Amino acid sequence: MSATNSPGSRPSAVVFGCSGLTLTEEEQVLFKASDPLGFILFARNVEAPNQVRALVAELRACVGRNAPVLIDQEGGRVQRLRPPYWRSAPPLRQFGDLYAHDPERAARALRINMQAIGAELADLGIDVDCAPCLDVPVQGAHDVIGNRALSEDPEVVAALAASACDGLIDAGVVPVIKHLPGHGRAGVDSHKELPVIDAPEEALANSDLLPFQAVAQLPVAAMTAHVVYQAFDRGKAATLSTTVVSNVIRARIGFDGLLMSDDLGMKALNGSFEELAAASIKAGCDVVLHCSGDLAEMEQIAAGSSKLSNHAYHAMEELDRYRGAPRVEIDRTDASFEVASLLEVAA
Repeated sequence: MSATNSPGSRPSAVVFGCSGLTLTEEEQVLFKASDPLGFILFARNVEAPNQVRALVAELRACVGRNAPVLIDQEGGRVQRLRPPYWRSAPPLRQFGDLYAHDPERAARALRINMQAIGAELADLGIDVDCAPCLDVPVQGAHDVIGNRALSEDPEVVAALAASACDGLIDAGVVPVIKHLPGHGRAGVDSHKELPVIDAPEEALANSDLLPFQAVAQLPVAAMTAHVVYQAFDRGKAATLSTTVVSNVIRARIGFDGLLMSDDLGMKALNGSFEELAAASIKAGCDVVLHCSGDLAEMEQIAAGSSKLSNHAYHAMEELDRYRGAPRVEIDRTDASFEVASLLEVAA
């Protein structure tokens, strides 16, 4: 069964979180009625492997199909699955640092690392990872990105981007590249306020866009940034900007796949949740993301969202070919040892 079933019964263009380790009755009612495309898990939803598997099954049962289940499992400080049941993966920056010593070794280590992450997710039934972070930080930017990024050199990030994506795809997990068209220059944390970037268009084109262009044709989804880029649209964050989505993400970056908003619950955006959901989809996002599991907010998001567009439907169909379809056998223990060995050079 696909994520979307038939065109006549398309799900809503929204991905929802939930509040705890199991679904409440109210959440079950809302999910059955609103029929979101998929779901996203956070640390509050994670206790032990069997519990996570049961929750994933419960979420899919609500909508009666093989809905995508997402998580943020980047490595470093952003990983919802942690020891003792899951490995502590290194931050992406370590692979960028290794690249300076040995580019081939760095690419191999990164791909194996992402294979191991993907295998852990697949074991739980999670088939979409909101990773890798392909932003390019600059000196003086807020550290919300920091070592989540591979490097401050856009050429290094671009060179390693495919290895990160391919590792997840090898495990049957769809990557979500983020945050288009680039969050690395942000001077504030978009979880708390709206960043405004005044860099000229040429600087953005020669740096921020490069890593996303490098993987735009791979079977990946993508996530927008709640950031204003004055060179592209002086008044609206990328998530809400038709200009940024159409002219920059679709045309200049060349990404034609499934595009989702970053979490609409972040403080960078103003307006009711119903308004934000509608405005994001109108701007060109295929799907909107809401993470907190707050029931009242989800009801508003559901009211503002619509059914998947033709573009979103076909983009999701393409990704369905890779979800849950591993290309290689992965031994997670062996992979962890190999990653550690390969990274020793950079240390």
